[in-house]
Amino acid sequence: MGSVGGMADSLVIEVTSALDAPERCNQAFTVAAAAAAAGVAVEVWLSGEAVWLALPGRAADVTLDHATPLTELLEIVIEVGRVTVCTQAAARRGIRPEDLIEPITIAGAASYVERLLRPGTQALVY
Repeated sequence: MGSVGGMADSLVIEVTSALDAPERCNQAFTVAAAAAAAGVAVEVWLSGEAVWLALPGRAADVTLDHATPLTELLEIVIEVGRVTVCTQAAARRGIRPEDLIEPITIAGAASYVERLLRPGTQALVY
């Protein structure tokens, strides 16, 4: 797998939920932030209801007792990793690139697959 010490060189996490499943959503971002803190290159892909998290202020709507606030986790991932929104999921919700938090981007399935196929990449879906 092209990893060092048993760890993947990079981690791609697809998040598919937000308000509809706050525990799963928060867990995905907790894993992403922990991996980033461990020095793993992290990329979070938002699809389904999770695309709303790419808009300013929307992560604050997802709350979960006894968990790090999603806004803090999102900030960590944006600062040290990469966040991408699924093109089709964004289009279905009328979300445009100019609506997103900087530096979040929109990309399609081909980009997602390209990243997954990089040597040393581990993928998780929440």
